[in-house]
Amino acid sequence: MNSIEDAVRLFGEGYMCSQAVFAAFSEQFDLPKEQALKIGACFGSGMRKAEVCGACTGALMVLGLKYGESKEKSNDACEKFLDEFEKENGSFICRDLLGCDIGTEEGVKYAVENNLFKDFCPKMVESAAKIVDEMI
Repeated sequence: MNSIEDAVRLFGEGYMCSQAVFAAFSEQFDLPKEQALKIGACFGSGMRKAEVCGACTGALMVLGLKYGESKEKSNDACEKFLDEFEKENGSFICRDLLGCDIGTEEGVKYAVENNLFKDFCPKMVESAAKIVDEMI
């Protein structure tokens, strides 16, 4: 299983989007998967406020592991990732991607009723993982 498939699998097992993407790549950088799952726990659902997509946040943490020793390289990687994700998906903001604000009860209800967490979010996890895989 490659890192992209692992990210989608982890998300399907109930981990947050941020955890799934970050943990799927973490061992390549000598960070145990268990640690990555803990680190990524508070970034899902756009940091619970429907802001930057958690799959993107997880990917950016991976890029930090790869390029974080250089401010210039990490800034470039961040911009490149977010630009590519937005190009592929229309946005990198959770509420824009989902078409609802899951930072509210009404938004969560809409997302659940429309199976967004099961049908749409796995595609965002896969997209983020593919982009970061290409970048590292």
